[in-house]
Amino acid sequence: QVQLVESGGGLVQAGGSLRLSCAFSGRSFSSYAMAWFRQAPGKEREFVASRTSGGRTYYGDSVKGRFTISRDNAKNTVTLQMHSLKLEDTAVYYCAAVYGWVEGAPRAEDPDYWGQGTQVTASS
Repeated sequence: QVQLVESGGGLVQAGGSLRLSCAFSGRSFSSYAMAWFRQAPGKEREFVASRTSGGRTYYGDSVKGRFTISRDNAKNTVTLQMHSLKLEDTAVYYCAAVYGWVEGAPRAEDPDYWGQGTQVTASS
């Protein structure tokens, strides 16, 4: 059984930065691509970023150049560094694990496991 636990969300002024972390517990972290999705009220869950075990990274168009995903295969963690936050980045952010995913950005229906979510709010 895999468990994902996010941390690091909060309230930040627009233009500021936040760092989200996700701790993976279970077997075979290296067999999973790790991803971040987000969901704002009234909207569908949206792909944000992903990183395969081999190091391939993918980003949603709205966050390219501002967000960076990284993973530590020794510590079973994945982080999302967010800079230049905008009001429209406000959402619940979810960590996700996709088994055997080696290329391309996963869709919202692809992850095998989800974290509980952490709220990120950018304010004016």
